[in-house]
Amino acid sequence: MNILCLCSAFPVNHVTTGALIVSVRPESPSLPLTGRLASPVGTMFRALSRLSTSGFRSVARTRTCYSAPLASRCYSHGKVETEEEFDSRWVTYFSKPDLDAWELRKGMNTLIGYDLVPEPKILDSALRACRRLNDLASAIRILEAVKDKAGPHKEIYPYVIQELKPTLTELGISTPEELGIDKL
Repeated sequence: MNILCLCSAFPVNHVTTGALIVSVRPESPSLPLTGRLASPVGTMFRALSRLSTSGFRSVARTRTCYSAPLASRCYSHGKVETEEEFDSRWVTYFSKPDLDAWELRKGMNTLIGYDLVPEPKILDSALRACRRLNDLASAIRILEAVKDKAGPHKEIYPYVIQELKPTLTELGISTPEELGIDKL
């Protein structure tokens, strides 16, 4: 049985197999480290190498360099949500009868955090939630946030207000322009 010489400066060769460190001593000092093992130690070492799944191969194939795994990106394998599903999820969220003021603000912050201007039907549901909570300030802030999200696209905000006008009238909510807040 031959042993890979790991370090020729030491008279005792330490070989690592898994979590065990086994000392292997040659039969005589004149025998090179790659010679035959002494019988008691050799028997023990052969038994260890048989129990080990890789035996000496794990010692012989130690890598001195690290090879990086192939670059791959793991994108979500989940179902992609359509626009209709997205809209219905948010309408359902704001239509919950037990929605409280904190959940309303959290939902609006999450919704405004997306890279989109919410659809009028989502805003209608949010404004109705504000009315259920008797929270006029949140309703006006929602309209201000929509105006801010529209940004340089000046045609979006008038379209949203036009679509929400029946709801605003029904709920008695004034727009920021009607209140003069937009001038501040």
